Amino acid sequence: MEPAVAEAVAGPAAGRRGLLRELAGFASVGLLAYAADLGLFVWLRGPAGLDPLTAKSLSFLAGCSVAYAGNALGTYRHAAARGPRQYVIFFGVNIAGALVQLLCIAVSHYALGFTSPRADTVSGAGIGMALATALRFWGTRSLVFRGEGRVGSWTG
Repeated sequence: MEPAVAEAVAGPAAGRRGLLRELAGFASVGLLAYAADLGLFVWLRGPAGLDPLTAKSLSFLAGCSVAYAGNALGTYRHAAARGPRQYVIFFGVNIAGALVQLLCIAVSHYALGFTSPRADTVSGAGIGMALATALRFWGTRSLVFRGEGRVGSWTG
């Protein structure tokens, strides 16, 4: 039986379990990508001695690459399409997520007047990260690794 048919026959509970496995896989890959981004940024700024914008640009690119590889080989390994086009779309989705985080900081800091470092952290790394993660999950599953062939995640 085809996976989509089997899931439809199994009912809504099976669909929710599949979505939860997909979310868990996406989150796990995201944590690995975040660790790669942060670790590389710290190394590039410290021992490598690069300026902050160059260091962040390179670490962001590395984090996106880790996230793409993890999702392509893990969470969405059954999706049919992979390649340069999907990576470019994935990179675009991640840029959009980064812009959401910046927008949250801009609104909080400049429009609402919450100018403390703590407020910037809450708006960017808290609220902005939550919204950006939701956007990235939607974009990754619907624009990069479409629903065809999705039968579960690498976590289950």
